[in-house]
Amino acid sequence: MILIVDDDIAVRTSLLLLLQNHKYEAIGADSASKALKIMSQQTPELVILDLNFSIDTSGKEGMALLKEIRENHTMPVLLITGWGSIALAVEGMKLGANDFINKPWNNDHLLQSVKTLLSLQNQQPAPQNRKQLDKQYNFKQLIGEDARMIAILETIGRVATTDASVLITGESGTGKELIAEAIHENSKRSNKPFIKVNLGGIAASLFESEMFGHVRGAFTDARFDRMGRFELANKGTIFLDEIGDLESGSQVKLLRVLQDRTYEVLGSSRTKTVDVRVVCATNKNLNELVAKGLFREDLLYRINLIHIHLPPLRERQGDIPLLVGFFMGNMKEIYGRPNLSVAPAAMKWLQKLQLPGNIRQLKNLIERTVLVSGNEVLNIEDFQSQLELSPVQKDKNQLPGVGTMTLEEMEEGMVRQAMSFHKNRISKAAASLGITRNALYRRLEKYQIPFNEAED
Repeated sequence: MILIVDDDIAVRTSLLLLLQNHKYEAIGADSASKALKIMSQQTPELVILDLNFSIDTSGKEGMALLKEIRENHTMPVLLITGWGSIALAVEGMKLGANDFINKPWNNDHLLQSVKTLLSLQNQQPAPQNRKQLDKQYNFKQLIGEDARMIAILETIGRVATTDASVLITGESGTGKELIAEAIHENSKRSNKPFIKVNLGGIAASLFESEMFGHVRGAFTDARFDRMGRFELANKGTIFLDEIGDLESGSQVKLLRVLQDRTYEVLGSSRTKTVDVRVVCATNKNLNELVAKGLFREDLLYRINLIHIHLPPLRERQGDIPLLVGFFMGNMKEIYGRPNLSVAPAAMKWLQKLQLPGNIRQLKNLIERTVLVSGNEVLNIEDFQSQLELSPVQKDKNQLPGVGTMTLEEMEEGMVRQAMSFHKNRISKAAASLGITRNALYRRLEKYQIPFNEAED
């Protein structure tokens, strides 16, 4: 049963008819007291709540009811509010609401939100190991058996069949795009388009044209009609990468289409509707950007109904051999070298690398080494010679997470990296580490790091 709480009889009647016509059992309440009385007799599966369901438009009565619902119940709450009350909806999200819809609403969009929230509420626990997950879902491009990765795969499996918006966060190179593709491939939209958009690469002046399209003559050099990314993604999934780089003016325009799934083509006054699943990704902390006023809070709540955070590779080093094996398998086929392998000592060495560029850096290092080395069995030296050439995102202040590495492990990793970078030149390696030559020798002996001393 779905409970609709709104003092406006026209709104209640409209929603009741809409839901009942789509086979949902629904009941209405015109006040907080009636809503609470209904909930004391029967627990609804979903509450649709208008925060302003009284003459007072401050939303206080609606907020009080929302708080009481959250104190006693776990069912999802869908807020409905006018565009001018978005700030109120954001406050409601902070108090535990699950999603919000704008008035006047689009029936298809509202039904989609209802279906999504009910589906997420009724999901059964997923299998607990990788073999079971692989039998149920298509995860062939997602490599890993780390407990955190298994939890992420379980989440993907649960939410993929819904239309829930998903926000994927994590450092550069952790595989956010692969996660987005897996969500699409395991969804009911898998046979429809999957459109990728790098928002960081779109100039603010071109945002509307790129995302919503334009008609001929809309601006100088607009010689032909152009279809926008949202229209290309219709019925499918749109992946908005680097959403943290989107400037404020474009954030407002994006929010509009995400709110009610409607937009206008640049140069045309005709409104178009789009049916699309939205997946976003960023390597930035959006909460920090919101606090600094650089990212809209209402947009953040709109895109992260489900939040997936990918751990950096250094926090799941046990998956490195699996990734290396996967990449080597591809290299054997691509470059026609079926006898390629990685020496056991080299595999252990790879596991100890910090790899700030994460999976992307590991793949680059392996492919570069395969291309340059003529050896069929790749050793530490083969990888060492290519490590410094591997492009990485430079972040001098980057440190491993607390509890993920001991001081000794960190020191050993830095010594190995310095020796590799300076090609075993003791004086240069010691200087870069801020220690003496003798101190470096002691650490080489302590960690049993083999080397052939090069001339300084």
